[in-house]
Amino acid sequence: MAVKIKTQLGMVDIDNDVIATVVGGAATDNYGVVGMASQNQLRDNVNDILKRDNYSKGVEVKQIDNDITVDVYIIVSYGTKISEVSKNVQSKVKYNLESMLGVTANSVNVIVQGVQVISD
Repeated sequence: MAVKIKTQLGMVDIDNDVIATVVGGAATDNYGVVGMASQNQLRDNVNDILKRDNYSKGVEVKQIDNDITVDVYIIVSYGTKISEVSKNVQSKVKYNLESMLGVTANSVNVIVQGVQVISD
């Protein structure tokens, strides 16, 4: 499924993999985010941090009429304030979607799938 945007020149279809790449890059760019996690770790058999080419497994895009909702599944580092990290992810994802793709997300839901201790 792709996000459809109507412009004065016609329709623009943006594939979910493109949105997932933009969202994943924005999410992992924040301090306190270790990486992306799979939406359904049992089904995907993935307990690891997703690599850049698998961001689509950690991002879910839903479009109902003109409302776009993005769910982001992340792993945070131990010792960071999860609420602040989540707020930063929400604002950066929203900003990058609007500036790079022209897509306005009505809501960005951040789901923390785990906490990882980072050894120095």
